[in-house]
Amino acid sequence: MEHGLRLWRSIVPLYDLSPAEMEVLWQCAQTADLIQALSEILWAGNATVTGSGGQLKAHPLVASIADQRRVLDGLLRSLNLPMPDEDAGHRRSPAAQAAAQARWREERTRRHGSVG
Repeated sequence: MEHGLRLWRSIVPLYDLSPAEMEVLWQCAQTADLIQALSEILWAGNATVTGSGGQLKAHPLVASIADQRRVLDGLLRSLNLPMPDEDAGHRRSPAAQAAAQARWREERTRRHGSVG
């Protein structure tokens, strides 16, 4: 599917990955494709279903997609890919990663006048 291939192509040319890292990246691509497929199924129908008591509730795919997004996040973080201004990657919490990305965007804006 398209999302996994795009992820693969965005990483492989930029990094010298070990065989183990290539396997993790492959799992990332497969997970991205699964998220895409589940999302397409969900959005082709309804985001809600009728529960056993007749109440409306979230479609079970909503939880499955959220679960797969957490899996993908963990897999991507396990690759420890470096940020654009680093020579080597580091494990970081999601908050630390967001802060590093914000610093990088700010620096890019300062240097180039835009965030493109």
